[in-house]
Amino acid sequence: MSTLTYAVRDSTTMLRRNLRRMQRYPGLTLMLVGIPVVLLLLFVYVFGGTMGAGLGAAGGRAEYANYITPGILLIAIAGTAQGTAISVAMDMTEGIIDRFRTLSIFRPSVLTGHVLGSMIQTMLGLAAVTGVALLVGFRPTANPVEWLAAIGLLVAVTFAVTWLSVACGLVSKSVETASNLPMPLILLPFLGSGFVPTDSMPTAVRWFADHQPFTPIMETLRGLLMGTGIGNDGWLALAWTSAITVVSYVWAKRLYNRDTSR
Repeated sequence: MSTLTYAVRDSTTMLRRNLRRMQRYPGLTLMLVGIPVVLLLLFVYVFGGTMGAGLGAAGGRAEYANYITPGILLIAIAGTAQGTAISVAMDMTEGIIDRFRTLSIFRPSVLTGHVLGSMIQTMLGLAAVTGVALLVGFRPTANPVEWLAAIGLLVAVTFAVTWLSVACGLVSKSVETASNLPMPLILLPFLGSGFVPTDSMPTAVRWFADHQPFTPIMETLRGLLMGTGIGNDGWLALAWTSAITVVSYVWAKRLYNRDTSR
């Protein structure tokens, strides 16, 4: 058996293990999807009239739904990262990793299973959130190529955030710590252009909002989905996504290869 076949077989086994865990804890999946949906409904139906009016002469709830949907999608990705960190921390603290290391398996397959399982969960969540957004007034004007580009960017961001959440789970000493470490990711859309344009913010907050990683990602998604220009935001989004992926992967790999005793 070749090394590639060996790796694919064991990674598939670990993926199946994580998918079964998702089936056993459906409440976690519902919560991860429910939070961004509740935020979407809250902002559109409670604040949408007022917030949408600030977007221009044609502003309103429908206009605001178009504006905030990219930010809600990023919140859905960040929320799933919290669940991934918890799952990884459970494996690390309950001793199952030490058990796996005594078996003849492809060692990175344990992390690969977590990453692939989390990405599947996130993609299902993003589809659900997009469906609700369409029901409340989101009306994208993207052509098929722009849709593919937007989906590709969401997949890349999910991959990056998932590896970051895996590293957070590996570095945590307890499940409680793992549940808290990814929480700042959920705040980034609020402290960026997710809900209001950054030019409406105070100077210091605006500087942070303009230079944090989620803002160019949201602006790129907004431009692709609504058919507007993205300027340099596309390159910045790819640069941030690539940097987070590489750093998080290297960090997670080093943490996983160290002594797992707690």
